[in-house]
Amino acid sequence: MSPIPTVALASGYRISRLIKGGWHLAGGHGSIDRRQALRDMAAFVEAGITTFDCADIYTGVEELIGEFRAAYPTLARQVQIHTKFVPDLDRLPTIGAAEVEVIIDRSLRRLGVETLDLVQFHWWDYALPRHVDIALELERLRRGGKIRHIGLTNFDLEHLQQIVAGGVPVVSHQVQYSLLDERPRGAMAEYCSARGIGLLCYGTVAGGFLSNAWLGRPAPTELANRSLTKYRLIIEEFGGWELFQQLLEVLQRVALRHDVDVASVATRFVLDQRGVAAAIVGATSTAHLAQHQTIAALTLSSEDLRDIGALCAGRRGPLGEVYALERDRDGPHGRIMKYTLNRG
Repeated sequence: MSPIPTVALASGYRISRLIKGGWHLAGGHGSIDRRQALRDMAAFVEAGITTFDCADIYTGVEELIGEFRAAYPTLARQVQIHTKFVPDLDRLPTIGAAEVEVIIDRSLRRLGVETLDLVQFHWWDYALPRHVDIALELERLRRGGKIRHIGLTNFDLEHLQQIVAGGVPVVSHQVQYSLLDERPRGAMAEYCSARGIGLLCYGTVAGGFLSNAWLGRPAPTELANRSLTKYRLIIEEFGGWELFQQLLEVLQRVALRHDVDVASVATRFVLDQRGVAAAIVGATSTAHLAQHQTIAALTLSSEDLRDIGALCAGRRGPLGEVYALERDRDGPHGRIMKYTLNRG
């Protein structure tokens, strides 16, 4: 197995190019055996996937990573922990410095650290234009030593630029990016690449839809969790189930050329895009860890890229800015979001 590569996200700060995601440990994706989850975290670190992604709104996940750090202190010293700061929608009009610090202090306690490696800021509603002011509160805490680096998540280009222009040293931007959803490609990727802002990409396998498991299957009528519901909507934006199946067929042919699986091809494709620093792999267990380790050695050929590109040329969408569909709270993408998870 080739070692998992690392990348410098900022001066003196390196992360693994595959990041272990934490959303699937937050409940709603099946029951979690906490002791097994800790052993799985250890296995990921031992395999070279040393960067973990979580959030203040992922119920119980910061605490779980804190338990891992206490149970495996030697491995914990190798780990970079990326959390998020996601104030509740109904708090956006009034949230201020004190509340920001309370939430950051809570993440510090949950994780059992003195400094948060990376805090990724999300703002639900641009109609409440306080995002720059609140980002500057995070910058105040960074200068005070509670935060090492600041990132953003799910911002469009205009509002990302406003935060950067406001004086916040943004080092990363977490976005949804996959063969089904290429909204970050183009202006967003160009801007971030030019300014050394690394794209940290989630949804690269669309909650598991971009895998061998869905090849040749009919469109599902019932879905087991909110993650699958979210990415099923993206498949419809892409062009529907028939075009999605055609994409899986192409990816399967590419995978067979390299003796890997479809998910590995899909992830490698995203990792090779301009501005992409890392891909987040959502994993509740080590079941796919061996496949994750094959990604490092995988090189897509010109033939592979030509075949994938020819199929994707028939896509319908999704169109628009990063996360624009999801910001429409009356639309199908926005209606499945949960906007008040921080207070819990």
